[in-house]
Amino acid sequence: MASNKTFRFGPVALSATLTTNLLSPPTAAGGVNAGASSQYIVLKHIRVTNKTASAAAFSTFLGASGANAAGTEVIGAGQQVPANNSYDWYGMLRLDAGEYLVGGAGTASALTISGEGEIGVAG
Repeated sequence: MASNKTFRFGPVALSATLTTNLLSPPTAAGGVNAGASSQYIVLKHIRVTNKTASAAAFSTFLGASGANAAGTEVIGAGQQVPANNSYDWYGMLRLDAGEYLVGGAGTASALTISGEGEIGVAG
């Protein structure tokens, strides 16, 4: 039986635009008579690193591409990251096909985001 595969994303510099698409699962298509399968991501760890000498804040949202509707905040809603330090989040957050982790920072290019988790094929 197949199992999920581990993956890593980033580091990606966070812009000052809070609607930047950061992560979304792919879809699988191709081959002959194989159909198409949606994939999903299970995030297990996110690290946001501040490379500057001043504190900086970030926010992430779960939802549609390029959107950050009120009530969809996840993993840091205005979370401050101290100067020359990192913020680590551990948990389990599933992103299905069509869902996006969207976000940005209050200060452009002060913060970078990276993470790891698992990717699998939805049944």
